[in-house]
Amino acid sequence: MADTPPPAANRREALKARHRRAIINAAAELIDERVGPTFTVDELAERADVARRTVFNHFASLDDVVMEVCGEAVGDLVDTFRRSLEAQAEDGAVSMADQFADALRETDLLSTVTYLTGILGGRKRDLSPRELVLVDRVMNEFSVSLAQTLESHHTDVDPFDVHVLVASYIAGLMAVLHHWDEATGGVDTPRARQVWNDLQERLFTTLRDGFGALPGRPA
Repeated sequence: MADTPPPAANRREALKARHRRAIINAAAELIDERVGPTFTVDELAERADVARRTVFNHFASLDDVVMEVCGEAVGDLVDTFRRSLEAQAEDGAVSMADQFADALRETDLLSTVTYLTGILGGRKRDLSPRELVLVDRVMNEFSVSLAQTLESHHTDVDPFDVHVLVASYIAGLMAVLHHWDEATGGVDTPRARQVWNDLQERLFTTLRDGFGALPGRPA
């Protein structure tokens, strides 16, 4: 018996999915080539081999395309974070802050952060106002995803405390990135990874013990 051809609606959905993937892949390629999201809709459409209107059928703006590229990288990171939390779920003796830190240690956060920095154009030059807005959107989405994931594994903890922990980490992460970049030039090497790990461990200690445990400035 001959195979029944798929309904027209299924073929349209498959074509839409291919177009969307082609647009995202083309955007990632252009961002990598140009060290930032500095391309036009026409350039994106040409690279993706779709019509200009097709881009806007899937995304409201170029920034939304860039956010999709960033979102996929963040999503992979959060998935690893979630799996690590699930592996620790039975250990009730460990505090939420320590579980949070342990789960983040399991992720390749440095690779993701440097990749996102490259996407947003921040490695070779100062960020433009538009790129700063994109950075804020990416970090906000990352923060929300981490908080939702952590909260789902600690239903006995006040959501306020979960959100404060995650927000404090995100703010601290930006400081880690700044000091890591100054110390290493932003190049991912074994030594640079050790610098990153050392800075992040200092952040985890502060999140766990509070600022009161930090030494004061010598008199």
